[in-house]
Parts: sequence; structure tokens; C-alpha cells
Amino acid sequence: MASLLPNTLPLAMLMELTHRCPLRCAYCSNPLALSPASAELPTAAWKAALDEAAQLGMLQVHFSGGEPMARPDLIEQVRHATARGLYSNLITSGLLLDAHKLAELVDAGLSHVQLSFQDLDEDGAQWVSGYAGGVAKKREVADRVLASGLALTLNFVMTRHNVSRLSAMLDYAESLGVGRVEVANTQYYGWGLKNRAALIPTREQLDEMNSLVAERRARCKGRMVIDYVIPDYYARRPKACMGGWGQRFINVMPDGTILPCHAAQTIGHLSFPRFPESSLRAAWCEHPSFAAYRGVDWMPDPCGSCDHKEQDWGGCRCQALALAGDASQTDPVCERSPQHAQVVALAMRESRQPTPELMLRQRHA
Repeated sequence: MASLLPNTLPLAMLMELTHRCPLRCAYCSNPLALSPASAELPTAAWKAALDEAAQLGMLQVHFSGGEPMARPDLIEQVRHATARGLYSNLITSGLLLDAHKLAELVDAGLSHVQLSFQDLDEDGAQWVSGYAGGVAKKREVADRVLASGLALTLNFVMTRHNVSRLSAMLDYAESLGVGRVEVANTQYYGWGLKNRAALIPTREQLDEMNSLVAERRARCKGRMVIDYVIPDYYARRPKACMGGWGQRFINVMPDGTILPCHAAQTIGHLSFPRFPESSLRAAWCEHPSFAAYRGVDWMPDPCGSCDHKEQDWGGCRCQALALAGDASQTDPVCERSPQHAQVVALAMRESRQPTPELMLRQRHA
């Protein structure tokens, strides 16, 4: 069991307020068993979590879901976060964000909006999200957010079905003058894992994206930052998932379950505390599941002897479970993993197969 590293109180809290959402995205990272609205924490509990986040010295809070705008108390929670000195980010589909609600959020002190686009083509967006007419609404929301003076990040979710429109997506972002864009290939957890064979791009498409992003980064340097996340399955090295297990982020689910990452509940031998029965501090500093993969003491070889172990922190434990069957094994996307070649072969094989029928996320309004 890894010991608690010194000076590792979390920097940010991801608040998954609800699993309710107007979209049914086939890549959604929410768990397959969604929390019902009746199980969601009440307003007072979420405000208490914000109080404790500020007391712990956290800097940021990310309001997420599902769709956080589905919570009627969102403005109240944003106002509370502002009063506690927290930088607040709204992660949203935009579909419930009308002009009146946006004005209320601005008045409440919201700092930033992250707006997701499944595609710029209406048919493509509807295919992956189960929602008709969403692109036009999202464009309207982007214009409103920028007019309000709030900082805006556009998040373009990439699959093999919209790679050909990435150039148009970046053109659109440039035309708006946004300061930051995320080109985020689907990560295969939750519903995304179930639909991987329908979504994962080919190697040739990845090369196309790599070249395009490199060209646009050079062209937009100093004007627009482009964050780029490739499909893990094609990587040579694993990413430092959530900045390392239990090192930077704390995640609170709709029912109050406290996690080191949004998919940690898939690791069945671990149990996790629940807020407010457990404080955030107790979960972070004392609970064995938060210490399970923290730091480097838990790592087997080749991770334990790797020069990168304090950079990637062993990669993703949930991915190791999904692909290697054991959360304590080397993340198979790492080229030093004995399963790495099989993972790359799997990605290349599935990406070239006819697209199977999508399993859209459950409707959860």
C-alpha cells in the first residue's frame, strides 16, 4: 500500500452534480449505472463540499455532470463557490444555457465555460449524441458566452466519423477568437468503452489529426492554445491520468461518492467514502482507496524502475483494469507493457471494421 505523499492536498474538485442530461452521447464517461435524481446530494450538502474545498486550499471547482444546468440550484452553487474564493468552471453541452441563465451565472461570479461540440455537422452530432438540432444551439451559446465576457473553451470530441471536419472546427474556433480549444479524442471509459469499436479512429486518421493540430498550433501561437488528446490506445507512453491517482483532483459523484478519478468505481476491489458522511479531507488523507495507487511505492516493474514514473505516475489504473484485467498492472498503452502490441493491434483492427450499432447512453432526464 502506498503511503500518503507530503503536500498533496487536492488543487481542484470535479463536482458531478447530476447524471441527468438532454444528450445520450455514445462516448459518455459516466458509469453505465447512472445515479437517479432522487439520489443526488441536496443543495446544502454541495455547498458544504464547497466550503471544505476552500478550507483545504483548493483553487478550482468544475461543475459537471451529466449536464450541470439540469440542477435548478446551479446558480446558487456558483454564487457560493465565488463567495468562497474558488475559480469556477462550467462544463456544459450548452443546450440548457439560455440568455437568462447565462446572465445569472455571470452575476453569480462564474469564471469560465467549457462548451462541448460533438460535431459541426448536425447529422454527425445527432448520430453520436441522440439529439437533433444541437449544433445550431451550441453556436448560439458560444456567441452569448463570448458576448458576456466570460472565458470560453471549445471542446471538440473526436471520433473516426468527424476527423474530416476537424479543420472546419478549428476554423470556427479561430473565427470566434476563443483563447483555448480542446481537440479531445474519445477516451474509452463508461459508455465510450462499450462503443469503442464504433468510434476509435484509424492510424491514418490519427496521423492526419497530428499534422493538422501541429500546423494550427504554429499558426495560432500566441492567439489560441490547442490542447490535444490522442486516443490512449495509439500512445507510446501513458498520460498522467488526473495528474496522478490522488495527487491533484478530487471527484464527487452525484450521490456524494468521493473518488480520485471519475472512473475509479470500475475497480471493484476498492470501496470509496461518501460525502457528507466522510469529509473530503478524511477521504483524501486517510482512506485506503485514495492511497492504493498514489505515488510510486505500489508500482510493479517495469513501472517501478522506469525513469518516467514520477511524470506519468503509472498511467491510468482504470485502463489497466479494462485492458489487462488488473488495475495494478502497467497501463497497456505504455510501450513497455507486455500487452502494448495487442492494444495497438486491437485499435487498428476495430477502427477498420464496419461501424457496429451504437449503444447510446441511457436517457436520464
